[in-house]
Amino acid sequence: MKLHSDPASALNTVTAYGDGYVEVNRVRFEHAVVFGPEGDVAAWPVSSFEDVDAAAMEHVARPGAAPQPEVVLIGTGARQRFLPPSLLRPLLKAGVGVEMMDTQAAARTYNILMAEGRRVVAALIPA
Repeated sequence: MKLHSDPASALNTVTAYGDGYVEVNRVRFEHAVVFGPEGDVAAWPVSSFEDVDAAAMEHVARPGAAPQPEVVLIGTGARQRFLPPSLLRPLLKAGVGVEMMDTQAAARTYNILMAEGRRVVAALIPA
């Protein structure tokens, strides 16, 4: 599905998603990615939801040199799934909200929060 974005925006925006890919700033990624409104779109070292562990969550907490996010959106693939509380505890303890949803919903929600100027990070596993 194509999403429309403001072409003048310098912020990272999800521009499309579909089976097996996520597109950010019109660049197609066929692997999991993590990013915030500014900075690089980085590969997230997971290939499926089952691969998400404490090391993978460290990549989500502060991608690149970005400030601590207010909220982290985890796109869990084709359907919504939930991580164990032990993996979320460090983020929650730091005051970061964490939401898990299917990747399409996470992509749409990221764009809305980013457009509102929120400090949001998306970690998306292609569906």
